[in-house]
Amino acid sequence: MARTKDPAVRTLLIERAAHMLRTREPITLRSLVAGTCVSTMAVYTHFGGMDGVWKALRQEGFTRLAARFATMTASADPVRDLTALVAGYLGNALDHPDLYRVMFDATFDLEDLKAADATLEYLVQAVRRARDAERFRADVDPLELAIQSWAIGHGLVSLVANGPLPRRTLDHARPMLTALFVSAGDRPERCRASVDQGWEHLPPSGEQPGAEQS
Repeated sequence: MARTKDPAVRTLLIERAAHMLRTREPITLRSLVAGTCVSTMAVYTHFGGMDGVWKALRQEGFTRLAARFATMTASADPVRDLTALVAGYLGNALDHPDLYRVMFDATFDLEDLKAADATLEYLVQAVRRARDAERFRADVDPLELAIQSWAIGHGLVSLVANGPLPRRTLDHARPMLTALFVSAGDRPERCRASVDQGWEHLPPSGEQPGAEQS
């Protein structure tokens, strides 16, 4: 007889696994359920084993990123909005540095293979709006520019959230994004103003667990 899956138990185990990542605790079948009201069998019931837990953790990273993007409302300035999405991506990585690392561990598949594409789509739509508003040239490919914008953010934050460089390294994204958007057709002065406004969505240092400590 199949065991009934309780969503609350699944959520509990994912949250516990995410906490163990943050505190650098080894995640094993027994350590995951230690101190909880559930048995090791619950791990098999909800995830099919430890590989399933890692898949769920990877999924959780994209779920939290999508939730962050969903709270960001569009403005009349699509270049500002595109920058804000990159800043939001950086903020999410700093908030959840260990979960962020797992997001890009291709050792385990995602539970929903479209999850990464869904988060990228936020950037694609912002680029499309900028192109339609004639901030970018008509020949700009929204997907390509969105990927390039994401790559700038990903490259920098991967060196900060789980890497050797200080928090201020992220400020390099501003001139890099400006150069990218100007190459796509935006006017330099207007572009710099939009990027500066969008960059305000990155929380100040010290407001998240992954921030540089003084």
